[in-house]
Amino acid sequence: MSDPTEELRHELEAAYKKIEQAHQEWMAALDVIDDPIFLHDQQFRVLRCNKAYQRCAGMPFHEIIGRLYYEIFPKAAAPLSCCLRAMEKAEEEEVTVGAAIYRSRAFTIHDEQGAYLYSVHTLENITENKQAEAAIQHANRALATLSAVNRTLVRAASEGELLQSICQAIVQQRGYRLVWVGYVQHDANKSIKIMARAGHDEGYLDTMQLTWAETERGMGSSGRAIRSGATQINQDIANDPLCLRESNEVCHCGYAASIALPLLNGDNAVFGILTVYSDEVNAFTADEIALLEEMAGDMAFGVRTLHIRRDRDLALVKNQEQLAQLVFQNKEKEKRAAELVIANNKLQDSLEDTMRAIAGIVEMRDPYTAGHQVRVADLAAAIAKQMALPEEQIHAIHLAGTVHDLGKINIPAEILSKPGKITDIEFSLIKIHPQAGYDILKGIDFPWPIAQMVLQHHERLDGSGYPQGLKGEAILLEARILSVADVVEAMSSHRPYRAGLGIEVALEEITKQRGIHFDTNVVDACLALFREQGYSFA
Repeated sequence: MSDPTEELRHELEAAYKKIEQAHQEWMAALDVIDDPIFLHDQQFRVLRCNKAYQRCAGMPFHEIIGRLYYEIFPKAAAPLSCCLRAMEKAEEEEVTVGAAIYRSRAFTIHDEQGAYLYSVHTLENITENKQAEAAIQHANRALATLSAVNRTLVRAASEGELLQSICQAIVQQRGYRLVWVGYVQHDANKSIKIMARAGHDEGYLDTMQLTWAETERGMGSSGRAIRSGATQINQDIANDPLCLRESNEVCHCGYAASIALPLLNGDNAVFGILTVYSDEVNAFTADEIALLEEMAGDMAFGVRTLHIRRDRDLALVKNQEQLAQLVFQNKEKEKRAAELVIANNKLQDSLEDTMRAIAGIVEMRDPYTAGHQVRVADLAAAIAKQMALPEEQIHAIHLAGTVHDLGKINIPAEILSKPGKITDIEFSLIKIHPQAGYDILKGIDFPWPIAQMVLQHHERLDGSGYPQGLKGEAILLEARILSVADVVEAMSSHRPYRAGLGIEVALEEITKQRGIHFDTNVVDACLALFREQGYSFA
């Protein structure tokens, strides 16, 4: 007969072996995890830990077990708050250890009767995630800044409004301490006239007597940028030997670094300066410099455009006034009146040339679509001629085609030339270009509805287009012609994100969408041009 005591001893030994095996398996499972994990008691002494925790602590296991965890890793004067709160429920917080950031989680383990056994604490390294989040936030702020600046370029009615709005956009979106714009003065002192400012001025600009002369006071970033025509960066004003006088007056205002960006006219001569101050040294990274240089270029372009509009409007007003006076003069002045009519017609031609020049700037910002507007204009005019429309209407359609993508000046250049797939946010920016083009053109007194044609060229018969979702006859015939020409040219031409699909694919697309997206008569006229008359893009 077997001994019950001996059987019980064997059963206990087997149970202990199973427990020890389970413990070893459990520890082995924890050891393959890269995140530090440890157990502690109510006094926060380490009971167990995995190899990742031991590596972070930098000491052998026997020196870790039994010690207060916050004296080992992560080192602190007291337990992390998440450990204290975890006595009630599971808690987490973020903790910085050197250059690393960890997400610290703690929760307690109780027995079946609810008595406290131990706490489990995990440390997840989220440094890369935090860096990625910061990069995304920076990119989003950059896009928001460019969008705000480009909206200002489209909507600003005056030079002062343009300059002030861009200064405010840079301060509000990028968080710089001070931004100002100054114009070069060709007086005896070679002074710089402040035109706009935003941020914390602290009275600095009013007392500086800014100059671009080669004097001690003109050795600052702004003076050097005007003289050289190149961006000047000062990452540590307090220790710049070239502008000691400036640094004494700047540092007490909280300005630690600066960048000065020249504004160039059409002849590449400096007419102004955009200067930005940061409250941190080494604030201007390569990406930030590129962003600010693009904004300075956009600002200069906006100023030049406003000057063109002003000169054009003044010339139109002057000619109209002269023409009105000649109406009341005798027949001897009729010859002069006729000459002014001719001059006015030439001015209209000049106006159209100006619009083509401005449209060309859009293509300069997006080299992949160079010639797109011209080809669309030519095809749209050919379709209109095939439909036997009047010559005057054909001319209007051709002019609208040459500027139909004018609103793309409101889109950041890096989106226009992006080689890969664009995001939803980027596409939403692209979709505003018909409205932006309309906003630019609506104030120009054309004898045809050019602005409306540009606004509607992405509308579709079934209402699926943008920006207004118009349907059927609510869309101008001219815009319906432009939409077909635009799609055919865009699909057949190369783009940064794809190779050209060819004319046959483009014609198949408009055939498939005939009567759905596109006007039936317009599609038929376009197909006849290519398949019967041998039309091709130059």
